[in-house]
Amino acid sequence: MKLDIGGVETIGVPVEALWKALNDPAVLTRCIPGCKTMTEIAPDAYKVELQLRVAAVGGSFEGEISLADKTPPKTCSIKVSGAGTLGHGNGSARFEIAPEGPDTSRLTFQGNGEIGGLVAGVGQRILSSVSKHLVGRFFVALRKEVETPAEGAA
Repeated sequence: MKLDIGGVETIGVPVEALWKALNDPAVLTRCIPGCKTMTEIAPDAYKVELQLRVAAVGGSFEGEISLADKTPPKTCSIKVSGAGTLGHGNGSARFEIAPEGPDTSRLTFQGNGEIGGLVAGVGQRILSSVSKHLVGRFFVALRKEVETPAEGAA
């Protein structure tokens, strides 16, 4: 089953700060829904472990994420692949960061993937809704991570 995602998000930090956060495995581990670990296995390549639960369905997944075609601090391509208790999948995405003001960035993303196994049996409409929900959770966490001043900052 094929799945497409895309959108535009406005984040209240300069382009360079957003780029740095999106390339920091510690930040991504905290922002990716259900991400338990993200371990570098090569430059710009990571092994990830996820534990996801959406409604009554949950499962664990292991996979890899790799970054390519990086043009700091503007664009990057991402490839993902993984498998777990509920199925398997792979996909790719590209994001572009542009200034929206002195302290605001616009992140545009477009991606597609293919999902198989038990999880694919829930149907296109439900998976599309779940993927939008998970992307939304990622951006809520990312905003909290980068827009909130550090503790003790003046």
